[in-house]
Amino acid sequence: MITGLLHLHSLLRWVILILLVVSLYLSLSKSERIKSTGLWLMITSHVMLLIGLYQWFRDVFNYPDFKSVVGTPALRFFKMEHPVMMVIAVILITLARKKSKELNYRSNSIFLGIALLIILAMVPWPFRDAAIARPWFPGM
Repeated sequence: MITGLLHLHSLLRWVILILLVVSLYLSLSKSERIKSTGLWLMITSHVMLLIGLYQWFRDVFNYPDFKSVVGTPALRFFKMEHPVMMVIAVILITLARKKSKELNYRSNSIFLGIALLIILAMVPWPFRDAAIARPWFPGM
């Protein structure tokens, strides 16, 4: 089950990135379709957040020494940096959804753009450090 959730979490990153780019484009082009796309983006990001939080809580108590987590770059990334920044990105996506309902395109674009930058910076891409890197698609 744990491997399946990790694969689902890795696969949903592509869905979120596609929906985020489409939502950003719709917001910049001032299309009213941003409402439905933003809703799907918010739902997908919240599901991914729940899966990620489950994985985080499952392992967080296995490291009683805080210094060992902070001192190891891979542990620090997966136990501190990645979760905190992704929660911030999901908050920004949720705020963008609120702005899309009001048809406030400028604020919506800003929130989505910042969320996209955070997500791109915090995803464990294959070209990152070997301890942090994950494959392009799960199971590869």
